[in-house]
Amino acid sequence: MNTRPTGPGLIAILRGVTPDGAVAVAEAAFQAGFDAVEVPLNSPDPLESVRRIRAAGPTDRRVGAGTVLSPDDVRRAADAGASLIVSPNTRPDVIAETVRLGLESYPGAATPTEAFAALDAGAQAIKIFPGSAVGIGGMRAWASVLPSGTALVPVGGVDAGNLADWARAGASGAGLGTSLYRPGDSPETVGARAADLVRIWHENSND
Repeated sequence: MNTRPTGPGLIAILRGVTPDGAVAVAEAAFQAGFDAVEVPLNSPDPLESVRRIRAAGPTDRRVGAGTVLSPDDVRRAADAGASLIVSPNTRPDVIAETVRLGLESYPGAATPTEAFAALDAGAQAIKIFPGSAVGIGGMRAWASVLPSGTALVPVGGVDAGNLADWARAGASGAGLGTSLYRPGDSPETVGARAADLVRIWHENSND
């Protein structure tokens, strides 16, 4: 049986969400059992969406900003109330600023070299991106050389059809984007998808 540290869990990636719809969609994901929501910074007025989601729920909810590419992005996201900073790439200065502000840092890595660099800079988890390119076999190979307990979170190409495989292979969580939310989707639609994904995750992981 795989052993897995308490880790990132399931992250709802709400790319393209608008501030007017953000709270209801985020609430649907949280109520279904998602561990965090993330609003990518290439969404419409993303920091306002982060502010509204943060203001609407309990203070301990994990509300994140994604596609964070610079230390300035980190500071702006922090000011909006983000507690989780997710990037598609590994930039030590972004990770360092995230850590300095006391936020969770999940940088993207596509190679073991990037993963080691991210950990050296202080990242709490590694976003395997794109997950579809690295693959489950790749993740297992990374896990064999990275420090024991490193949290690995595949993002990109993860959906209801393969989430169980990622979970059984030892992923500490997963980021779900278009398989969970597309701009214009209703909260009810997102909630139903989210519930299915949460069920799959808990049936196949060791959380």
